Amino acid sequence: MALFGFASGLPFALFLGTLYAWFTEADVDLETMGVFSLIGLAYSFQFLWSPLVDRVDIPFVRRLGKRKQWIAPAQLLLGIILITMSLLNPGESLGWFSLLAAVGAFASATQDIVINAWRIDIADEEATIDILSTITQMGFRLASLVGGALALIVAERIGWPGTYVMMGGIMLFIGIVGLFAPDARAGSAASVAASAEELELLYTKGELTPKVRNYALAAVGLLWGWALVTVGVFMYRSMTAVPELRPDPTQFTATYGPLIVVATIVLPSFIAAWLVKMQREGRHVLTESADGADAVNPVADHLYRALILPLTEFVGRMGWSLVLIFALVLTYRICDAIWGTFAYPFYLGELNYTNDEVAVASKFFGVGAIILGLALGGYLITVLGRMAVLTLGAVLAAATNLLYADLAIGGATMQAVSDAIGFTYLVETFGGTERLARLMITIAGENLAVGIAGAAYIAWLSSIVAKGYSAVQYALLASLTLLVGTLGRGALGQLIEERGYYDVFLFTALIGAVAVVLCVLEWIRVTRRDARAG
Repeated sequence: MALFGFASGLPFALFLGTLYAWFTEADVDLETMGVFSLIGLAYSFQFLWSPLVDRVDIPFVRRLGKRKQWIAPAQLLLGIILITMSLLNPGESLGWFSLLAAVGAFASATQDIVINAWRIDIADEEATIDILSTITQMGFRLASLVGGALALIVAERIGWPGTYVMMGGIMLFIGIVGLFAPDARAGSAASVAASAEELELLYTKGELTPKVRNYALAAVGLLWGWALVTVGVFMYRSMTAVPELRPDPTQFTATYGPLIVVATIVLPSFIAAWLVKMQREGRHVLTESADGADAVNPVADHLYRALILPLTEFVGRMGWSLVLIFALVLTYRICDAIWGTFAYPFYLGELNYTNDEVAVASKFFGVGAIILGLALGGYLITVLGRMAVLTLGAVLAAATNLLYADLAIGGATMQAVSDAIGFTYLVETFGGTERLARLMITIAGENLAVGIAGAAYIAWLSSIVAKGYSAVQYALLASLTLLVGTLGRGALGQLIEERGYYDVFLFTALIGAVAVVLCVLEWIRVTRRDARAG
């Protein structure tokens, strides 16, 4: 799990961060870099092809297992792509660079879908979902350090081609080691048999009639098809049109982002709820089992199993609790999701720290604080329980906005804390200043909270999805996690311009309080559910 978490974070750092440092040295213009950044949409909309990787077997490699047949090829492909990029000059071969990076981003996003599903499928009483979720995040954060700050240091000494060869070698190594990881349904015969059994269940007594299933499939298929075409057209226009005719990515995200989520999650959820209601009431269901394979429509049934069943299972199992779950998913990470975009403008523009000071405080010290927070969060889950730590994480995430509010008006309180615990003296001993100590202690406080909250949130999110449909259900919920943060950044930027950072940090702390209330309600729901089950 540590290796897979690392493999998930490394390409993300290399394609959407470090690569721009290489572009800068190669004199690639900012306009081109802006267009190039659109490959990040692969991560934002990865749930659109999650049904494919959840249900389709890859010829020749499906013997590896249901999840590893996707994980290992994706990691090996990423390693090959990174090494191939090292052989090119971005200033002279930008077209090939764009193609390789786009394929790499989609391979990386696909890998993320399946690694999340693998974690959920493989969890047991010894390697619990709480432990595996914490280890995932630790591996991811460590990879962001290796692919970010460490890659910059290495590139300064051996150049970018050598750095990307090294990173590609790491991905190839993980891909090879991953071949020996455990997996569910190892062996093609077992996978095929399980698939056939699932399809036959659709034609047993009490299941919905094929006609009703096909109507639901057509509706959801049209909604998902529209979403895929919309994203595809936007990507194509952005990559091929002249600069003045290119669509605005911010406007696209703000306008079409909510519509895509409504089309692929909200409306299909209502359709799934309608199907569940009809089946429970015995309407439009088979009165007797159909006669075997003759009654099966392979194409429609496979599509129904991939698109509809993950939703009907989730809606049927959660019922009205799904409203609370969706609300919590939308709000839990809102504080750090919105704030992250404005961190560097705050540090560099508002507080006038240098690039080196921010790099030390945010990249090295900050990542270390997140990893420590993840470890602490994982330990607290074993001691206090998942829901207690989920609620604690929400409280801490909201409260740490007040640390930045203090920093925005001079940081007297944070300076006093740093002085009191001897941290200022320690930083000054290594050549730093009290201003740097003040920034470091603030970032440490926030990142510890982010680590604790992240460990609990990923564990909770993993616990509410079903193993049989983990890829689709987790990908859908994860996409909702990013939605409010993505859409709220424009409004927050305007609020910063009008009111200043201090008022904005107080406002985001209040927003975080909403997540705290929702956590308490979810804690009550889970406690009651466990009491009924016990």
